[in-house]
Amino acid sequence: MNKMDRKKKVKLIIQIPCYNEADTLEIALNDLPKQIDGIDEIEYLIIDDGSTDKTVEVAVNWGVHHVVSFTRNKGLAKGFMAGIEAALSYGADIIVNTDADNQYCGEDIEKLIRPILNGEADIVIGERPIDKTPHFSWIKKKLQHFGSFVVRKASKTNIPDAPSGFRAFSREAAMHLNVVNEYTYTLETIVQAGRNKMAITSVPIRTNPELRKSRLFNSMGSYVKKSMLTILRALLMYRSLMVLSVMGSIPFLIGFSIGVRFLVYYFQHQAGGHIQSLILACTLMIIGFMTFIIGMLADVLSANRKLIEDVQYHVRKLTYDESNAEVWQEAGNRKVLKEEEAAEGSDYASDD
Repeated sequence: MNKMDRKKKVKLIIQIPCYNEADTLEIALNDLPKQIDGIDEIEYLIIDDGSTDKTVEVAVNWGVHHVVSFTRNKGLAKGFMAGIEAALSYGADIIVNTDADNQYCGEDIEKLIRPILNGEADIVIGERPIDKTPHFSWIKKKLQHFGSFVVRKASKTNIPDAPSGFRAFSREAAMHLNVVNEYTYTLETIVQAGRNKMAITSVPIRTNPELRKSRLFNSMGSYVKKSMLTILRALLMYRSLMVLSVMGSIPFLIGFSIGVRFLVYYFQHQAGGHIQSLILACTLMIIGFMTFIIGMLADVLSANRKLIEDVQYHVRKLTYDESNAEVWQEAGNRKVLKEEEAAEGSDYASDD
């Protein structure tokens, strides 16, 4: 990305996903910057994810520019993407996502967006001082580091704090975002950025004292399970051939080794009691081979997904850049997303 043209006004929109955040939202809003060198306009956007308290009232009374509301709780990932779509429709050149519990230091937004303003990156992720954060337990710190390590390997990026929700996107990068996971957007977007070779970097940031307990997970076991499933799903979506080839090679090699063992006995005229080994070898090799074939088919589907993402990108360009059409229905000073009521509910989790 080239340096932003200073002849054009640069608009920053700071979005905050919220679910029953009336007690902490005003604190988080007061901490946000009112002006930043290199930014001509700063606007604030709240994603109300079906809150039942006075979250929206607090936001409107404070003076936020935009409120996107769900009629029911849909979860962090969908809230995040709704905010991205809204920010694009309002002409944002840079979009910053932060939390309603004031976990991140608002002054660091300037540091967060600087690489984008300088044309050095399209996505910037805030690196928290995990080891120096007092309200993080020892096991949580280790899990955060391990999860980030796995994401770095999966995405081929060098992001030290993958679960961080404090991040900035250029307009171009935001138009390429596509999150299908319903748990969280943090891990999938990094894998997606790495796979699509976007310019992504991180900057060290500060954190504020804890105002409330995290809602991202009910227990460490739940956190590990959901995070690993998210990473695995992202890998299957973006690097399916590699993943399934590795998975298929395990039973294939075991079966091959058993087959070699059977052949040794066969040429020694001792194969009579080892027919079961031959059957097992053939079964395992067939499983491994079929897994590889499935990987090839998944790779073809992944290529089709890339084409669909390109179509989505061009549709966004036409919608937001050329037609300037707004996708939200006006309802007073709020923007309300209309949705069909689903049969099942979804849990909300504020990012941690």
